[in-house]
Amino acid sequence: MTRKESIIQSYELARHQYTSLGVDTAQALKSLKEFEISLHCWQTDDVSGFESPDAALGGGGIAVTGNYPGKSRNIAEMRQDLEKVMSLLPGKQRLNLHASYGEFGDSFVDRDRIEPVHFQGWIDWATKQEIALDFNCTCFSHPKADGGYTLSSKDEGIRYFWVEHVKRCRAIGAEMGKQLGKTCIHNIWIPDGSKDVPVDRYTHRALLKKSLDEIFEVEYPTEYLKDSIESKLFGIGAESMTVGSHDFYLAYAVQNKKLICLDNGHFHPTEQVGDKISACLQFVDELMLHVTRPVRWDSDHVVTFNEDVVLIAQEIVRSAAFDRVHMGLDFFDASINRIGAYVIGTRAAQQAMLYALLEPVDTLKSYENEGKNFERLALLELMKSKPFGAVWDYFCMQEGVSVGEDYIAEVQAYEKGVLSQRKEA
Repeated sequence: MTRKESIIQSYELARHQYTSLGVDTAQALKSLKEFEISLHCWQTDDVSGFESPDAALGGGGIAVTGNYPGKSRNIAEMRQDLEKVMSLLPGKQRLNLHASYGEFGDSFVDRDRIEPVHFQGWIDWATKQEIALDFNCTCFSHPKADGGYTLSSKDEGIRYFWVEHVKRCRAIGAEMGKQLGKTCIHNIWIPDGSKDVPVDRYTHRALLKKSLDEIFEVEYPTEYLKDSIESKLFGIGAESMTVGSHDFYLAYAVQNKKLICLDNGHFHPTEQVGDKISACLQFVDELMLHVTRPVRWDSDHVVTFNEDVVLIAQEIVRSAAFDRVHMGLDFFDASINRIGAYVIGTRAAQQAMLYALLEPVDTLKSYENEGKNFERLALLELMKSKPFGAVWDYFCMQEGVSVGEDYIAEVQAYEKGVLSQRKEA
C-alpha cells in the first residue's frame, strides 16, 4: 500500500466514525480551507524591522530571546522565508505587517511621515501571492516611546507624533485593502504604562481616549479597512499599570463600534480567552484574535495544540462566528528555527480549528438543553480519542503540502540551503 493509499484509507475509517456521530468531515474540511490565519511578519526577524540598516529592537514592553542563526536581514529575505512558510501550510493565510517593515530605501523616514508608497512593494507581493494584508502601527522601539507613554503621553508633542503615526497607518491599511480587494484589519497596541504604582492613571486614560477619538476622525469604507484595538495586562517596564487595559478598550470598542483584539497572552495566566469570545460578541460586531502561548509572565511562545487554543477554536465554531472572528498569530521565538516555529504554530492553530469543526455541536447542545450533563461530558471525553489526526493528514494531502512529520525535513533542507548561508552583519 502506498502512503497516499494509507492516508486515504485512514481518512475513510475516521470519516465513518465521525459520520456515526452526525459530523460531516467533508464540510469540516471545506470550512477549514476557507478559514484564514494572519501570519505575523515579525517572527522572521525577531521584531527588528527595516527602518534603517542597523534596525534593532528597542524598548517599549517587548523583548525577544535567542540568537538562532538565519534570521531575515532584509525584506527580500523576509519574503523568501514567508513564501517558504506558506508552501508548508494548508488552507489560507494572510500577512500581518508592522509599520516598521516598510521599504524606505537609503532614507530615514520617521513614523509620522510614512505613506502608502513605502508599502507598495508589500501590496505588489501580496497580489502575486494572492493573499490579503493586515497592518499594525508600531508604537515601540523608538526614541519617542522611551518615556513609557505614546498615545497617552502628557507631553503634547509626543502624543501628537504618535497620533499622526497611527492616522497614517490607517491610511496605509485602507490603501492595502483597496488595492488588494480584501479588507485590511489595522490593529492598535501601545506599550503605555508604569513600572511602579502610578497616582494619575485617570489622566493617561483620558489622553488615550482623546488620541483614539482623533485617530478615528477619518472614516474609511469597511471593505477597505477595519479597526482593532488591543489590550494587555502588563508589559516589560509597565508591570504596575497598563493604560490600555481590557476594560478600557472593550468599553471603547463597544461605544465606537471597533473590533476588540483579544491576545490570549495578555491576560492573567488562569484567564481563558476562549470564554471571552461569546461574551464580547454580544456587544461588538467582530473580534480580532492574536493567538499565542503564554508561559508564566511571558506571552509570546510558539503556539501549540493545547487546551487554551482548542477552547478558542471551539468557541468560534460553537458560536457560529466564522464571519465575525478573525485570527492572527503573535509570537516570536529566536531560540529555534524561525521557519519551523511558524509552521508549528500555524498548523497547531489550524488543527485546533479542525478539532472544533469535528465536534458534534448539535448533539452536545441537545444534551445540555435537556440537562443530560453526564451524556454531554461523556461525549466530550469520547471526542478526545477520535482520529482527527487522520482527517488532518488527508487535508494536508488534498492541499498539496507536507503530511505528518514530512515538513521537518523540508525545514531542515531550507535551513541548510538558505538560512545557514546568512551571516550576521
